[in-house]
Amino acid sequence: MARRRRERSARQRAEISTAHHRRLRNPFDPLRLLSEDQVTHIHQSAVRFLADEGIKVLFDQARDIFAASGAVVDDEWMVRIDPDVIAAALETAPSHFSLQAPNPDRSFEVGGDSLALLPVGGPPFVSDRENGRRPGTMADQENFLRLTQSYDVMAAAAPCVEPGDVALNVRHLESGLRTLTLTDKPPFLYSRGRDRVRDGFDLVKIRYGIDSDEEFATESRCWTNINVNSPRQLDIPMSMGIIDFARMGQANIMTPFTLAGAMAPVTLAGALVLQHMEVLAAVTLAQLVRPGAPVLYGAFTSNVDMKSGSPAFGTPEAMKGAIASGQLARHVGLPMRSSGSSASNSVDAQGGYETMMNTYGAFLGGANWIMHAAGWQEGGLTASYEKFVVDIEMCQMLAEVCAPLTVDDDELALDAILDVGPGGHFFGTQHTLDRFETAFYQPVVFGRTNFEQWTDEGSRPVDERATDVWQKVIAEYQAPALDEGIREAMYDFVARRTAAGGAAPD
Repeated sequence: MARRRRERSARQRAEISTAHHRRLRNPFDPLRLLSEDQVTHIHQSAVRFLADEGIKVLFDQARDIFAASGAVVDDEWMVRIDPDVIAAALETAPSHFSLQAPNPDRSFEVGGDSLALLPVGGPPFVSDRENGRRPGTMADQENFLRLTQSYDVMAAAAPCVEPGDVALNVRHLESGLRTLTLTDKPPFLYSRGRDRVRDGFDLVKIRYGIDSDEEFATESRCWTNINVNSPRQLDIPMSMGIIDFARMGQANIMTPFTLAGAMAPVTLAGALVLQHMEVLAAVTLAQLVRPGAPVLYGAFTSNVDMKSGSPAFGTPEAMKGAIASGQLARHVGLPMRSSGSSASNSVDAQGGYETMMNTYGAFLGGANWIMHAAGWQEGGLTASYEKFVVDIEMCQMLAEVCAPLTVDDDELALDAILDVGPGGHFFGTQHTLDRFETAFYQPVVFGRTNFEQWTDEGSRPVDERATDVWQKVIAEYQAPALDEGIREAMYDFVARRTAAGGAAPD
């Protein structure tokens, strides 16, 4: 009996479309934590600091680009940027842009009230209930890409897992190939060196059927994330990434790593002004390379635990930081990236609450792009299969909150209210029978049974049920349609570049 109930429930879930989880729009006005005067004060303080004290830039080409704009560059590689140059860069940086996917149905807008939720990106370890915590492999990356492809609420592909079993010189080739064959969503490329980025662009061009760099640069078709080395330093590979992605018109997220108490001042205001000046410097470099290059204001401000020094996520400070960052991003007219993150070491209540706090803070702050919204564990060191599923539940529920509320005569159900009368119930009305299978959100892994039924079904906790879900999704995964000629061309490209030695990180 219990098995039949589970099978029936699974059939009902499969019949409900999730296409409305794509191209989400946040229906709420963003919250404000700061007054307009405070926002202006932070912005002007950051601009003045960049002009007076500057930012250290380790890459000579980046320093030359700044110098050509009139910036003062000293012998210690400190770059002091004129406020007028920053203002001009903010004028050319787009407030909206389109991110094109190999499958046009997966393309989406970035900016305004748009909302994109993305999976975990970059942990060196993975974890699941059956195999425990272990170094990530290419097989794990493939699985997380399959999970990402299978849920409409995940807007774009992400690095997901660092495949430590693949040599560094060819890792970008193998990872890119998997991303472009296992998903048809906008792909991610690491900025870990000029030759590796060039390889990534060439692979993406093949996947999109593009022959020339000129055509490729007309639309944003892939994305990267730039982590400024807080405090106040742009390193060589990150500077290369800004330049190369801007030159080719591809999406570039400028994200300082401002953890209050460690890489940023212990006060939230201090962390925010440091974040703001680092974003402004990175955005200015991109716009000097190519005015109009698509960029996002990356906000990753959180704090560390002052007893251990470990990063802390889902904290009240992180939530306030996300809301304030949204105000700063809107002040300078940029789309905003934030995160859903957790420091918990397991799929537990702490992990759920922290991820929800971070994600909801980003949502309330008007973030357009929320990374690490599914699967992030252990402060970003681990990608968890079970947590991915639990987080997907949260993301899909958030997507349902974004769905418009219909108000018409059928939805008001006045006839049903009249037919039932005072003190009745609506279980058996025709209005209910016509809608009951699709009326409400159907959970992926959460349980809504009573205690007796839950006990009859084995008293299984949510992480145990999540194991069944991710294994089933991967077993039933269907690869996106892909022209065989394009597939062969990508495999041939990877084989040629591998034979030539690939490319080591810069």
